[in-house]
Amino acid sequence: MEALDDKTAAANRPVKADNRRRTLTLLAPGLGVAVGGAVVAIGITLLVRGLSPLLVAIAIGVVARNLGLLPERLTAGLTVATRVPLRLGIVVLGLQLSLHDLAGLGWGIPILAAVVVAGGIFGTLGLGRILKVPTRQSLLVACGFSICGAAAVAGVQGVLDADEEETVTAVALVVLFGTLMIPSIPLFAGLMGLPSDAAAVWAGASIHEVAQVVAVGGIIGGTALATAVTVKLARVLMLAPTVAILSWRQRRSGAVAGKKRPPIVPLFMIGFMVMVLLRSTLPVPTDVLAAATTIQSFLLATAMFALGTSVRLKTLLKRGGRTLALAGGSTAIVCALGLAGALIIT
Repeated sequence: MEALDDKTAAANRPVKADNRRRTLTLLAPGLGVAVGGAVVAIGITLLVRGLSPLLVAIAIGVVARNLGLLPERLTAGLTVATRVPLRLGIVVLGLQLSLHDLAGLGWGIPILAAVVVAGGIFGTLGLGRILKVPTRQSLLVACGFSICGAAAVAGVQGVLDADEEETVTAVALVVLFGTLMIPSIPLFAGLMGLPSDAAAVWAGASIHEVAQVVAVGGIIGGTALATAVTVKLARVLMLAPTVAILSWRQRRSGAVAGKKRPPIVPLFMIGFMVMVLLRSTLPVPTDVLAAATTIQSFLLATAMFALGTSVRLKTLLKRGGRTLALAGGSTAIVCALGLAGALIIT
């Protein structure tokens, strides 16, 4: 009997190896194009300072798709590229967060971050109901605008089982409204006569993408950059509990519908928290942090390029003014909460 089992296992090995080769052959072209798109995006940002590789990557992907430059044989690899590099990038993102840095700014900053994230999410969901925007689309916009932009949208997307069109719509809105905030926050801070520290806190508490916060911190000047980025990273830290809560809700609904229930905390979010604890408890060398930042940018840019290739502008325009109104309202909610918090704690 054992000899028969050994013969069966030996016969199956070539079949499994052949299947792996076929899978690799199917995925390799799309994965290669996604990696190439990320390399081009990072190259552009090295030439033009102030641009985010994530935003450039998704723009390149959108252009490539809508100019008809991507054959269908790339689809399978591009689909994988929207998931695997993204989750790895979110894990590495955890190395940017130090609990000691957050504590150094006082307990007002974590409280402000929690208020902005919770208020932004619930406010956006309420506005979505009024505008009759689908719940999953509202949740993606809410998390992207309230937490950390494209990375939050893509991280939550897997838990919500949202389709690519919904995900890309939310990411595109992050790009549009976050970019508009880069000149707007410094302009209104100046008109209101806010001191630089208050303006920095407002920027970090309100703007969608980390890269956009960096741009605004540079415009404000002085120590504003470090303050704004630290406040923003306090919001990024809210990604883990938010994903856990949404996953718990999906488990409950999955039990009712008979679907496979997702884990309460996805594996990549556990990795994210491990990296946060590692950065907070051990002396991580500067060279390692710099390398991690480069790796994170590359992984997330790869995923953003792949997401961009799923954008079909005709379909996006069909979403209509309600989704745009939701994005504008969500931006206003987060900005108002961020400004109120900045005025209170500075």
